[in-house]
Amino acid sequence: MALAELAARQWGVVSLAQVRALGISAGAVEHRLLTGRLHRIHRGVYAVGHAHLVPEARRLAAVLASGPGAVLSHRSAAAQWKLLPELPGPVEVTAPASRHGVAGIRLHRARSLDVRDTTRHETIPITTVPRTLLDLASTADAQDLEQAIAQAQRLRRCSDRALAGAIARANGHRGTRTLRETATQGAAFTRSRFERRFLALLRRHHLPAPKVNHPLAAPDHRRLEVDFHWPAHGLVVETDGWESHGTRHAFEQDRRRDAALTAAGYRVVRFTWWTDPHEAVRRLQPLLASGGA
Repeated sequence: MALAELAARQWGVVSLAQVRALGISAGAVEHRLLTGRLHRIHRGVYAVGHAHLVPEARRLAAVLASGPGAVLSHRSAAAQWKLLPELPGPVEVTAPASRHGVAGIRLHRARSLDVRDTTRHETIPITTVPRTLLDLASTADAQDLEQAIAQAQRLRRCSDRALAGAIARANGHRGTRTLRETATQGAAFTRSRFERRFLALLRRHHLPAPKVNHPLAAPDHRRLEVDFHWPAHGLVVETDGWESHGTRHAFEQDRRRDAALTAAGYRVVRFTWWTDPHEAVRRLQPLLASGGA
């Protein structure tokens, strides 16, 4: 019962040290492995009852397998904090520099990790959100980093002060400069890869920054959230990816939205994933000329 209760608190996974601390002998552990009551995930880490692990269980198992002082980090921590979607591949863990690698786990060795940069989230030892962003700044691409920063701000999980503190404690961390510059320029929350691609295009061509995923009032008092909005120019841009706009219902709904926005006085321009980037820039430049609408 004690083992089942422990597993229930830990996404169904336990370490050998935890099992032994409950008074279960090494022989009893082997018996449970043979009878299918325990399933080995990593050396010294087991799933209780079955081996069908949810993502949180895989992450905690990797941390337990990496030994004392190990914490979930980098992209895996970002997924646990719901800052970015998880990618296929090994779980990422940061552990003391003396720790040996474990098969199936991407181990980052740290000479020192300040206690203020670690915590527990949903029972998993993990880097704090500011430290997770710092680690991402050294490994993720620019669009993913910006998305993670924006999501952290949107979920109110990272203040400017906390971010500055993590940077100050970084001790020469490779992501310091990138994180500081990205956070300073202002991160915008986007809902799709297409939106991130479009925002990068605007910046590359030095076009005015829009409000992103911004709610607007329609004449019938509805609130319509648009992808990009330039208030000073009365301009709305919608980016249409096939996955969310490729049905007849979506087509008709988009036209109704355009009609409502036009009636409210906005100019609406739509781009698809297949729109040539140079063509998009040529269309936007006169609409975003200085002086507004």
